[in-house]
Amino acid sequence: MASSVVTSGSLVILEELIPSSPLFHHGASLRVTGRLLEYSVESAMAVIADGNATLKIDTQHLKLSYRVDSIYQFIGELYFEVENQPILKARVGRNVDGLDLNLYRQSLRLLKEFQAEQACS
Repeated sequence: MASSVVTSGSLVILEELIPSSPLFHHGASLRVTGRLLEYSVESAMAVIADGNATLKIDTQHLKLSYRVDSIYQFIGELYFEVENQPILKARVGRNVDGLDLNLYRQSLRLLKEFQAEQACS
């Protein structure tokens, strides 16, 4: 009997999602957060931004109401379009308006520092 294991989404700041990142590969399970720049009902594609980075999100399996300029968090798997352009195929999504993105980024950096210290000891 085949078992399908769903992995947790690794916390990623969009600006960290670059080709040299170990998480920048097909099938990586990620949790991303950003402000909605655009959304197409026809294609179910969204674009979120955080800082200077953007990411396309495939939302075809989600039932959410989308509002441009609202903050959303998505968990899903990364895959690549033509020219190595990443798209997150979302399996979970939620509106997180009210989240302070600067404080969120700071807490993620502190968490990663702590995890790195723990891995070294």
